[in-house]
Amino acid sequence: MKIKTMLLGAFLAVCGIQEPLMAQERKPLTLNEAINLAVTNSTAAALAKTRVQTSALAVYNVKNNRYPEFTISGQYQRLTSPTVNFKLPVAGGNETEENTTATTSPEVNQIMLGQASLGMPLFSGFRLKNSIAATEDLHKAEQYNAASTKEQLALQAVMLYVNLYKAEQSVTLIQENLRSANQRVTDFTAMEKNGLLARNDLLKAQLQASNIQLSLEDAKRQAATLNYQLAILLKLPEDTQIVPDDAYFMQNKALVPTFTETEAVAQRNDIEALRWQQKAAEANIKVAQADYYPSISLMAGYVALDIQNVVQVYNAVNFGVGLKYDISSIFKNRKKVAAEKSRAEEAKQAVELMYDRAKIEVKDALERYNLAIKQNTVYTQAVTQAEENYRIVKDKYDNGLSDTNDLLEADVQKLQAQLNEAFSKADITQRYYELLNASGKLTNTINLTQNN
Repeated sequence: MKIKTMLLGAFLAVCGIQEPLMAQERKPLTLNEAINLAVTNSTAAALAKTRVQTSALAVYNVKNNRYPEFTISGQYQRLTSPTVNFKLPVAGGNETEENTTATTSPEVNQIMLGQASLGMPLFSGFRLKNSIAATEDLHKAEQYNAASTKEQLALQAVMLYVNLYKAEQSVTLIQENLRSANQRVTDFTAMEKNGLLARNDLLKAQLQASNIQLSLEDAKRQAATLNYQLAILLKLPEDTQIVPDDAYFMQNKALVPTFTETEAVAQRNDIEALRWQQKAAEANIKVAQADYYPSISLMAGYVALDIQNVVQVYNAVNFGVGLKYDISSIFKNRKKVAAEKSRAEEAKQAVELMYDRAKIEVKDALERYNLAIKQNTVYTQAVTQAEENYRIVKDKYDNGLSDTNDLLEADVQKLQAQLNEAFSKADITQRYYELLNASGKLTNTINLTQNN
């Protein structure tokens, strides 16, 4: 049970996912290719792009308010037979009102009306100018949010890719150890039949082989699930078996950060997004303050009227200037302006909070990266030590100077050291890209690598 716990614990601590996958098509994939597929093909990347487009359309919609409004309307109405009583004198004005109504009341069955109106704002307390500025700032913020989303997608691809490499290394190493364990069972079985070995020692060897077999099956399950998750993220066929590039992890000691902590924080897209949201909030304060000013607009219109057998009006053109001022806004608008100022203060504090958090993340990522390098050095030495220890214990066992428990324990320690070394190589890569992500340079670094 101890052996099984050690084998499972080392692997499950690195990547814990569910559900198996039957992969069919093998697809060699480099880490850079995986990152680029994640930031271009994934649904989250498409959603971020759509949000940028939506914010751009919002800017255009607000800018359209600068243009005049021109409307045309027309009416045609059928009437019953109305009684038309003129209050104004008509031709031959000596007749009485009753006679005029009786003798000159026209037959009116229809009315036609056509109108055209033109309105253009001249001044609205700078509302339009500041509304445009606010939407443009939000558009900028959405662009940086999209860039931040790509950074997170790139990091997600890196972590799945690295964990898939770890899982496959676990499968390979455990398979090798299982072959050795099965051979040991075969040898012990022959020795037990010849009376050279106690049955209890044979059972211990068989139990270890069973535990290793269980660990292998679990490692295969983990590899299949990680493969499936990565394929879904990259929008590859679900039955694709992704093959990580082993050579990349063998050269990861060449990964060296080339930026300071101050430079790293200054390049964070999520911080820039919050800064532009802060600018938009400050512009909205001015939009709210616009209610303190009157609105002035230019107006013009044209009317054509035809009342059957009564009157016809053509070329009735009107133009002028309109003024509107809501006196009550002097009192009611204070809370609205105060609310916008409060939102702007919230945005400012959010920027400061994110800035502090980013500094901590960069520092933590840098320390984790340095630790991963040191761990790799130690684990590399540990493999040599574990292999030598197993050789010595095996020699002692063959000479009757050590028991079966010592031999099996030395074998488990050797496997554990090999797993730790394989994981530590991948950890250097993962920690390096986590550091790039914390500094906001992950996707830019990948693009530069590809261009070169």
